[in-house]
Amino acid sequence: MDTLSYKTVSANKATVVKEWFVIDAENEVLGRLASKVALILRGKLKPSYTPHVDCGDNVIILNAEKIRLTGKKMSDKQYVRYTGYPGGQRFANPEMVLAKHPERVIEMAVKGMLPKNRLGSQLFRNLNVYAGSEHKHEAQQPKKLDLNTIK
Repeated sequence: MDTLSYKTVSANKATVVKEWFVIDAENEVLGRLASKVALILRGKLKPSYTPHVDCGDNVIILNAEKIRLTGKKMSDKQYVRYTGYPGGQRFANPEMVLAKHPERVIEMAVKGMLPKNRLGSQLFRNLNVYAGSEHKHEAQQPKKLDLNTIK
């Protein structure tokens, strides 16, 4: 008698085990960092991954102001936003955004790699980006994560 079970197990809110990770963004390339963080937030690296459930982990990113962009992207890349008024289209490059709000460059990159629906909005809330090397999530006992270990 064969006792192996090949049933597909679907994770749900009650069965998901969420962890906290700290990533140091110093000298990391923006796109490579963002794609790996998006994988962690989505939970795709876990064997219990379920597409319609928030089964990812919480991520804290430190030193956002020390992120790198390759080539001439620091001056040539453009972020476009719209104020809502006629002629209200505004442009900014990463250099300008990093000067005012260094966290937003990483946040925009990661948000663009998450699903564009309610699940994506929920996953984005699991991301915490800080400009300095301090964060306020010590109570969650986050583990330090090296991005080179993620394939």
